[in-house]
Amino acid sequence: MSQSPNLQLPYILEAQAQKHVTHNEAIRALDALVQLVVVDHTLIAPPTSPAPGERFIIANGATGIWATHDTQIAAWQDGAWAFYVPQPGWQAWTIADLQRLYFDGSVWQAMLQGQSFIANASPFGAQTRFEVLEEEMILSGAFVDSAIMIPDRAIVFAVSTRTTTAITGASDYDCGLSGEPNKYGGSLSTALDATNSGVTGPTAFYANTPVRLRANTASFTGGTVRIAIHMMLCDAPTS
Repeated sequence: MSQSPNLQLPYILEAQAQKHVTHNEAIRALDALVQLVVVDHTLIAPPTSPAPGERFIIANGATGIWATHDTQIAAWQDGAWAFYVPQPGWQAWTIADLQRLYFDGSVWQAMLQGQSFIANASPFGAQTRFEVLEEEMILSGAFVDSAIMIPDRAIVFAVSTRTTTAITGASDYDCGLSGEPNKYGGSLSTALDATNSGVTGPTAFYANTPVRLRANTASFTGGTVRIAIHMMLCDAPTS
């Protein structure tokens, strides 16, 4: 084996000449991938003046020197672009929009999970806690379902939204569920930074359920919306 199994770092082989070349290649890979913080994840062409060490996640449809490297991590190292292929489960923090991404094996997904607020707890592990789940959804087609799920046995109070990239195609959109398309808001604005607090009466869910954003008048052709699920969970005793 000439490379490590996870990061594909090159090994120095016995009796190898110019060992420093292999060693430095491994160091550069570690410098790019450890504590992965990227400048942006929406670019399809490299910036004109990257700073040494800056890293980017290449968006789909890349052009120029980034062509054929969609979803890969591009690092500006020693005056040239180095490309690293992500593995399922890798995570990155993006400076441009202050969010965490994870690679699902095909695409990078934006997914944030807020910390739990424990309202009450018993000596035997039972808890009443409040949580916020967040995801930035990329819009395409007649509707899009969220990757995050409203958990089984959750009680949901609201699903709020913010348009993080102006929506194209649809005249407006609804936020809800399959079968209840506007439960958390109807005819919502497609404009950049438009928000909605989709408050409802507390609703109990008995199966993992995605949130659905549905296009009105015409299909989505672009845009992104960040959703937040506001909910309560009641955990059973652990002993």
